[in-house]
Amino acid sequence: MQINKLRGKELDQLFNAILSLKDLEECYQFFDDLCTINEIQSLAQRLEVARMLQLGYTYHKIETETGASTATISRVKRCLNYGNDGYKMTLDRVHNNEEK
Repeated sequence: MQINKLRGKELDQLFNAILSLKDLEECYQFFDDLCTINEIQSLAQRLEVARMLQLGYTYHKIETETGASTATISRVKRCLNYGNDGYKMTLDRVHNNEEK
């Protein structure tokens, strides 16, 4: 588990701050202060790439629709196949919440 290399007080503080957010508006406020627009867009792009990969989209279609590089798509795919299932867990939860 690669995240163990990062574990520490500062990362715990960040994750606890994220977990304390109550709604979408608070997320927008916090991330607007925390990250640059490009950083936020990169995070959102990776999540969309993961969603599209799970649905079986081709690299070409993902690249065209998201603007992600093939290197980014490959990295996300590697995480989906060999990572900690973080993308799968969160995408499943988002999908389940949308169905309600």
